[in-house]
Amino acid sequence: MSESQPTASLPPEEPSDEERVHDADTEHNVRELAAVPSVEVISRAAVMLMSAAAEKLGLAEEDPDNAPTRDLDEARRLITALAGLVTSSVEYLGPHAASVRDGLQTLQRSFREASTEPDPPGQGPGERYTGPVH
Repeated sequence: MSESQPTASLPPEEPSDEERVHDADTEHNVRELAAVPSVEVISRAAVMLMSAAAEKLGLAEEDPDNAPTRDLDEARRLITALAGLVTSSVEYLGPHAASVRDGLQTLQRSFREASTEPDPPGQGPGERYTGPVH
């Protein structure tokens, strides 16, 4: 019977400078996010959804009908997500609620105008959360 030979263990690999910086950034961002009030997180998410929906509607271009980024299917999803967020968090938005709602309604109207066959009232993007937008 032979004795088992000890296996040589490799020393643990040291993280690269890039990995250390990434870890420090992640840790900093997590701590930073913990200090942000919820109303600001909700507002930032709403602004991001609004901006993305506007881009997908082509509203950033001079001629939205020929915008290379126009994608009504994507815009519908973003507007619906925004409507869900706004409807469920309106009580927390305080003085910002009116402007966020106005922005949402503007996007919903823009979507209706951009559609070749507009949805019936109450069936447009996000309207199951907000009610019909005319």
